[in-house]
Amino acid sequence: MTDATTSLGPPGAPAAIRHHKQTPWEIARRIIFIMIGAVLVGVALEIFLVNNSIIDGGVTGISIMSSYLSGLPIGIFLFVLNLPFLILGYRTIGKTFALSTLFGVIVLSISTTLLHPIEPFTENTFLAAVFGGIFLGAGTGIVIRAGGSLDGTEIVAILLNRKSPFSVGQVVMFINLFILGSAGFVYSWDRAMYSMIAYYIAFKVIDLTIEGFDESKSCWIISDQHKEIGDAITARLGRGVTFLHGEGGYTGDQKKVIFCVINRLEEAKLKTIVTELDPGAFLAVGNIHDVKGGRFKKKDIH
Repeated sequence: MTDATTSLGPPGAPAAIRHHKQTPWEIARRIIFIMIGAVLVGVALEIFLVNNSIIDGGVTGISIMSSYLSGLPIGIFLFVLNLPFLILGYRTIGKTFALSTLFGVIVLSISTTLLHPIEPFTENTFLAAVFGGIFLGAGTGIVIRAGGSLDGTEIVAILLNRKSPFSVGQVVMFINLFILGSAGFVYSWDRAMYSMIAYYIAFKVIDLTIEGFDESKSCWIISDQHKEIGDAITARLGRGVTFLHGEGGYTGDQKKVIFCVINRLEEAKLKTIVTELDPGAFLAVGNIHDVKGGRFKKKDIH
């Protein structure tokens, strides 16, 4: 019998490249978050978007229009239209992703069916687009963070990306613009424009949900006053620093490079510290989507 941490993979494969079986807690956590995300998307569709003739991109948008034209529940189309893409995803992306996506699509289909009898919260089209986009983006982002998806468009984009010069994001954007534009023929052109508003809001909320509100930033500082700047960052910001060895590509001079991670609210203070101690220092700041491990936790400062 194997335990939860036993490596899976070809016999003799190095442990670092073999898959590891998930613990029961990791599986339960994934299931819970996918359920929450799928239900939120169901709320966005049935409580805000569908009854106001506003669609989303991808398979969801096609499902909404198909439901409108046929009179059949949207949940049926969400499941049936996503099924071929799930099979492709199983073969090209992986079993865990495909099963997570299948579970999410099933929960979404059931959610839309159960929520269908409920009256929409608003008949104001603009409010429906805004709040529908917020719920849609939050739910989709939660599912993506949990390792799944609710739409087969991304799978198609990944496959097309391998055989075309276009990126995954460009393929998704092209497909969704075509689908959102189709709403003008099915409903009306003002509904197509409201759909684009909802899609844009959802797109931004997805990023916010995946990256988190407390966005982190990486900082690279090159200065002859590296010791003083490092001590000041630790004392005044409560952040740990790492000194890296660097060499000037043109001069060949040996330099110390200060690396640290801060949150966006601390960026202005860090720039002040660097300017005070060395106005000529080189400073580069970039966004980081996720930080784990190490000593990122902020120390108390007084």
